[in-house]
Amino acid sequence: MNDDVRNIVLGLVAAGISAGLGWLARTYLWNRKLRRKQAFLGLPQNSESLLVVNRDPATSEPAVHRFDVYALLELAALIKDCGAHVQMVTQDNVQQSFGERTEFCVGGPASNRRMLAHMAAMLPGVRVNIDPEPGPDRGAFQIGSERYRLEAGVTEYVLLARLTAGERREARPVFLFCGQRAITNQAATRYLARHHERLARKHGDKTFVLLLKVVNSQAYGPDVVELVADVTRASQAPPPATEAVPARNSHRAS
Repeated sequence: MNDDVRNIVLGLVAAGISAGLGWLARTYLWNRKLRRKQAFLGLPQNSESLLVVNRDPATSEPAVHRFDVYALLELAALIKDCGAHVQMVTQDNVQQSFGERTEFCVGGPASNRRMLAHMAAMLPGVRVNIDPEPGPDRGAFQIGSERYRLEAGVTEYVLLARLTAGERREARPVFLFCGQRAITNQAATRYLARHHERLARKHGDKTFVLLLKVVNSQAYGPDVVELVADVTRASQAPPPATEAVPARNSHRAS
């Protein structure tokens, strides 16, 4: 074998080794990224999860608003990426306790009884005005001492929460997407899909509650979302004992 042939062979071998090492490195990084995503979402390979569907409060018949359907599709894609399985159930047909399976619950307390139960149990510092009559506080969030009013199509708010039960490591989280309008529910699911890596780095497997603002949805749809604040502490704190009893058509998780 002359020098030219030997150099070609050595070059091919080196290229093959480099390609193999590169493939192994990319595979390792991809698997590590997937494991972090699975851990944050509580979705190990082949695990079971639950999508809780709300109902459209604007209709008398059982129906789901189209923006909530879009939200469910975004969540289903996240679940599929993790290699997990999903069962979709309506908000009045859930029969499981907290933490058995990862749960994604969509819709405010006016349209989702399951959301109402979760907020009552775990977010006592949050009050949502569910009065159907028009008024400046219709749909408003009261979180601690702060009030966030709805201005439809211009400024709208949504809570994105990851809640865990106690200290059991095997317990699965519950994700809440509690918006003032259906389009804000989709905005929150899209925010989770886009920012789950950053959220995982910051919060790990801990509970968090974020208040998001959807800006000018009449022009930009669910795409322009701003983080207003991390309201975890205020959401979990009980309301002051001296606070007046809320109106009949307001919901306070207490």
